[in-house]
Parts: sequence; structure tokens; C-alpha cells
Amino acid sequence: MAYDNRQFYIDGAWVDPVEPKVFTVINPATEESAGVISMGQAKDVDRAVAAARRAFDSYSRTSPAERLALMERILEAYKARYDEIARAISIEMGAPMSLSKGSQTRIGVGHISAMIDVLKTFKFEELRGTVRLVQEPVGVCALITPWNWPMNQVAAKVVPALAAGCTMVLKPSEYSPFSAILWAEVMHEAGVPAGVFNLINGDGPNVGAPLSSHPEIDMVSFTGSTRAGTEVAKSAAASVKRVHQELGGKSPNVLLDDADFERAVKQSVLHVFQNSGQSCNAPTRMLVPAARLSEVEAIAKKVAESVVVGDPNSDKTNIGPVVSKIQYERVEGYIAKGIAEGAKVVAGGLGRPEGLAKGYYVRPTIFSNVSNDMTIAREEIFGPVLCILPYETEEQAVQIANDTPYGLAAYVWSKDNVHARRIGARIRAGQVTLNGASGTMNTPFGGFKMSGNGREYGEFGLRDFLEVKAVIGVDAA
Repeated sequence: MAYDNRQFYIDGAWVDPVEPKVFTVINPATEESAGVISMGQAKDVDRAVAAARRAFDSYSRTSPAERLALMERILEAYKARYDEIARAISIEMGAPMSLSKGSQTRIGVGHISAMIDVLKTFKFEELRGTVRLVQEPVGVCALITPWNWPMNQVAAKVVPALAAGCTMVLKPSEYSPFSAILWAEVMHEAGVPAGVFNLINGDGPNVGAPLSSHPEIDMVSFTGSTRAGTEVAKSAAASVKRVHQELGGKSPNVLLDDADFERAVKQSVLHVFQNSGQSCNAPTRMLVPAARLSEVEAIAKKVAESVVVGDPNSDKTNIGPVVSKIQYERVEGYIAKGIAEGAKVVAGGLGRPEGLAKGYYVRPTIFSNVSNDMTIAREEIFGPVLCILPYETEEQAVQIANDTPYGLAAYVWSKDNVHARRIGARIRAGQVTLNGASGTMNTPFGGFKMSGNGREYGEFGLRDFLEVKAVIGVDAA
């Protein structure tokens, strides 16, 4: 199946780009063409932003009840296209169909459903004495999303923006455009008014930069690397627009001496390897008591060697390829760096897994005896690579956990929840998970430090697309 989607969705219709520039999307499992799209430029951005600006006046004045009804129609339309979206995600970024259907696509349902629940009770106006506090949409938004969890990041931005009453221009990654195009079709089928939602494909320099610097954009919501996030912030600074960023991570995973090591190590290794390691919140730095290092290595090695890498269409496959040749070479470079810097290879290593001569497949790799000053412990690898770091005392474990420029997520394991909470409270991260627990679609997601600012998901995501207006006076009621 080859896609051919050379138009952009602007002002409620599919339109040709101002100047045609074709981009071939590569299926990372086969290294062959998955289809073609057009790459936009500044003139296309101007057209889409103008449409969003025209639509803002009327859409921003819709009632919460109207937006709730729209969200319910979007959910119905999304479910009708579920299998198509799952197939597109698998083809464009290599996710196994089990992951694409079970998590990648399902999370879109989760975001929409959660926002429906939020809109039923959220108070956009509140009277405090003689002051009426009004929550109003921030304005026209630029939404820039990456390729690793395509529907999660698109839905995590578009859904709260719509719920708040904002209008928007979405730029998905050029490496995962097909699922975003299907999302645009869902928006159209659900009856999103013309100009409220617009989509332009393209790259960062030619679409992302003109969007983030555009004087008619009121807010930029960006998910991606910290390096790219700093460029977005610089571009946005001149017009003092709001900037919301979910950036990189190098998440610590602290196994305390009283943890259930069999469960903690197994679950943590599988978490790192899920989605071929291409998750910003992956627990890629496993901190373990030095006295139990060999025990942890043995468990981790066994888990790693049980993971099946291969064809995304096979029911036996646990992880597929990384997204692109560029990403493959990047991850292989980090594995080589880890070896060169003296880390112990417990599992995996350089080169493709046995029997896979084609496709951007990486061997699930575990390094041990890693020190926190090694490159593989400092930088986000974004591949199926785990670093195991020994510690002598809990105080040292906390110090190592916080010794990172990032602060997106952290993990703590202990059979004593009070013990786990005490350690977790000392780690600087936007989300701390104890003993493998799961959050909900209303659990705020975002980071400290260089992992970004703002929060996504549920009510917290909605609030980031709202401005607070104080109406003052005795007749404010």
C-alpha cells in the first residue's frame, strides 16, 4: 500500500501547496517508499494561519456545550477510522501492529474521551466576590508534533485546543504524516468548522520556523527534541507568544534494595524497549544497589534475549525498526560510544539483529557498569538501549537520579510504598511512577528543567490553552 497525499487541509478543504515539492516517506521496516506528501513553505503557513485567524472570532465564542457535542462527534468519527489509522502508523514509523492498535491508536480515543469528561464539569467562569474569573481561549495556535507516538501527540494538542475554543495549524512530522492526514479527515467528517483546524506537512526550517515566528500565532505547542525546542522558543520570543514544550528525557529508574527485583527489572526493561525505545519518558537509566548488580544483569539479559525484533505485521514481533536511517545511525553511534567508553555490554550490541538484512532494526541493547558521566548516560539515545548504573547508598542514588539536564519522568521501586514515596519526592521530574503503577488520561504529563514547560492530558492540557481574564466590579455577577 502506497499513500499519495500531496495536498494540505486549509480552511475546511484539501488544497494544493503554493509550490509543489514532493517528499518520499520511507517505510522503516522495508526501506522502501511508503508514499509521498508535499512539503510546505512560508506561503502555505500564511494561508493556513489566515484561515485560523478568520475562524477564531466565531469559534472562540462557541459554548462549552457546543464544543462538547463536537468532541463527541470527533470520537465517533475517529473510532470509524481506527483500523486505517493503526495501519498508517505501522507503515510510516514501524510500530508492530499489536502496539499500533493496542496503544498508538487507542490513545487517541483516550484523549478524546477524557476531554469529553472534562468538558462536562469544567468551569470556564467563576465568581469570587466581586471578581468574575473567565477562562478564554488563548487564540490561534501552532501545533508541532513528532513521529514517535503520532496520534498521542496530535490528540494531546488538538483536542484541548478545540475544547478551549482555539483555532490551530498542525504541522506533524514529515516522517509520520499519513496518520495525521487521516486525523484531518476525521476533523472534517466530524464537522469541525472551516478554518478551525488546518494541517500543513513539511519540515522544521520551512514550516515549523515560520509557524513559531508568525505574528498572527498566539501560542506554540511543540513536542520534540530539546535542541529543536530551544529554536522554537527563540523564534517565538520576538512576538511574546506563549510557548508550551514537551521535550527530551533521560529518566532515572531507582530500584531500592527492598524492591521486587524480578518484577522491577523485567517490567523496566520491557518499558525501555517498547516502541523500539522511541519514547521520551522511557526509564533508560536503571539505578541499582552495587551489591546486586550481577543479579540485575542476569534478569535484564534474560528479558532482552526474549524480545522478538522483526516484521511489524507478525504477531510474534515485540518491537519493530526505529523510524529512519538517520535514527538508526544515531542509535548505532551511541552503542559504539558506550562500548568505546568502557561500559559492559550485557545484551545486544552493534549491528542488526540476526536474520534481518534490511530495515532499520536495532539489537535491544543493555549496558552495565555505566557511570553517569558517560555519553550514553547523559544524552537521550531514543532507541532500545538501557543503561544500568550501580549506587552505594540511597543518597547517592538520588544524587545520580537528579544529575541530568532533563526532568520529564522518574521511576522508583520498593516493596514499601512509603519508602518509595520518600525517595520519589526528592527526584526533580514532572512525573514520578512508583512500583510500575499506571496513570490515567487525566494525569498531567510534562517536564522540569530542559524537558520543557507546561502540561498535557485532560484538564491540565485544557488549562494550557486558556487565558484568565479578571472582570472586576460589584456588578461582575
